[in-house]
Amino acid sequence: MALIYVMDPMCSWCWAFQHPLQQLTERLNPDIQVLCYMGGLAPDNDQPMDPELRQAIQYTWQQIEARTGTQFNHDFWTQCQPRRSTYPACRAVISAESMQSGAGMKMIRAIQEAYYLQARNPSDIDTLTELAAETGLDKETFAATLQSTETEQTLQSDLRFSHSIGVQGFPFLAYQTEAGIEPLAVGYCSEEQLLTRAEKLGIIS
Repeated sequence: MALIYVMDPMCSWCWAFQHPLQQLTERLNPDIQVLCYMGGLAPDNDQPMDPELRQAIQYTWQQIEARTGTQFNHDFWTQCQPRRSTYPACRAVISAESMQSGAGMKMIRAIQEAYYLQARNPSDIDTLTELAAETGLDKETFAATLQSTETEQTLQSDLRFSHSIGVQGFPFLAYQTEAGIEPLAVGYCSEEQLLTRAEKLGIIS
């Protein structure tokens, strides 16, 4: 039995979902593990983000703030050169986890805080390497792992798995048993909604 979490570390709704998810995992029954898969929101891209897309994402941040109270640092849009590229951040999570069990979730949080609170750009390899060092990983080993064939293969495997279970947006959280997959969150939901659903399934204490 496991929780399946499909997300992208640069998905703003996943940032908002971080608190409800944490409240759930702190109460999970001990025999349930959390399996995290990268959803791959946007492929590699070196081009500056289109102005219309910049406006659309900024508006989304404002909407999330208003609905959930989640904090965003809007200086990102003036201090950084945004690109529509989240695959590097996904590879960073995979790389961290391959180097140390549990480091993937730490890397997710580091990327989210860098992006949404510190106005740093996780589409940049230099930022990701700095974050790896800040979370206690060896910088050179991480840089090599980030560019490795194995990491890319894992990312592609995550993407195939995500598609195979019908994920169309993030965050996606589901409870997996021998009987199949029971969705808990298809897109953002509040802490109260999430815990209520989890209680009905009997997966939290």
